[in-house]
Amino acid sequence: MRSRFALLGLLFCFAFVGTVEATAEVPFHIGIMTGTVSQAEDDLRGAELLIQKYGNATEGGMITHITYPDNFMSEMETTIGQLLGLADDPQMKVIVVNAAVPGTTEAFRRIREKRSDILLFAGSVHEDPEVITAAADLSITKDNISRGYTIPLAAKRMGAKTFVHISFPRHMSYELLGRRRAIMEAACNDLGLQFVFETAPDPTSDVGVAGAQQFILEKVPAWLEKYGKDTAFFCTNDAHTEPLLKRIAELGGYFVEADSPSPLMGYPGALGVDLAGEKGDWPAILKKVEETVEKAGGAGRMGTWAYSFGYTNSAAMAEFGKRIVEGRARLDSMKDLIACYDDLTPGAKWNASYYTDAGTGVRNRKMVLMRQDTYVFGKGYLGVADVEVPEKYFQISR
Repeated sequence: MRSRFALLGLLFCFAFVGTVEATAEVPFHIGIMTGTVSQAEDDLRGAELLIQKYGNATEGGMITHITYPDNFMSEMETTIGQLLGLADDPQMKVIVVNAAVPGTTEAFRRIREKRSDILLFAGSVHEDPEVITAAADLSITKDNISRGYTIPLAAKRMGAKTFVHISFPRHMSYELLGRRRAIMEAACNDLGLQFVFETAPDPTSDVGVAGAQQFILEKVPAWLEKYGKDTAFFCTNDAHTEPLLKRIAELGGYFVEADSPSPLMGYPGALGVDLAGEKGDWPAILKKVEETVEKAGGAGRMGTWAYSFGYTNSAAMAEFGKRIVEGRARLDSMKDLIACYDDLTPGAKWNASYYTDAGTGVRNRKMVLMRQDTYVFGKGYLGVADVEVPEKYFQISR
């Protein structure tokens, strides 16, 4: 297993870690907005990959990277203003927002009023599908509909008997997250798992990230005592992930994958993994995290996606936009889109589909849902990317 990852790592490095392409006369610019390191490090690193490959626009390259505020719920106008600033660049032809936090739709509407020539892409959307797709040319998010079934299925395959879903009202107000929670409960009932919903503080509230993380650190021991060590935990917020992993590694329980799955999501901080030497080499990152998880006693109990979705989504959406502008891809081609993800994730298995509204049954071709196979440390891939999700789960609404 590890020799295969080492080979894939070499392939990845040769393909993507090289010299920046010639930028003396770039024909257009691509703008990428992500969160900061504290809120969404993987998303940001994906943007950095594109800067490494195509150069920074301020230095004659192609990529302009900006970040939205950590407290984006109360600073929506800042997010909107930053995105409008990207559109002021006459060379701007593609704008990617990952994650597309509240305010993205309004910014896209205003951009569209003055610039019809810019491709607008939204990743990991926080706003309802019909809202964001009315303004964006394309939205690409994790397949939270199918994952509502596959995550409990993976938990059962790993040995869990109880499934604890951790979230807060803001996230549960989002269409896809609310639907996923409802699907998870139905799936647990069908699979013979006890489903439990627990509430934790919102990191964007007054308690901040530190307060939200401290809550998780203090509550997991009590939850494990209450529900038992055959319990799988899932949280909807990235900031909750690190303290959750830390306690699971120490005390027991299961963790299938993060809301934004990645070997970097929570594991380095929770387990003290130094990945400075493996930066950008995902197979090497996976290998080192796996070794640390096994030493901590988490083999078979803790999982992830082999390649970060946030990282891949930032880079792949920008690459897709670039190829469209260059005439090498079509906006309506799923094949062209998936090629951008496959190029970034050698060896991984993806499953992609268009979003279908639960109420109307209408397929929305401006929103693509994607999922990657779950990798369990010490065991390998579970094969859930190949699972055909029963049709009835797609009819469940929040």
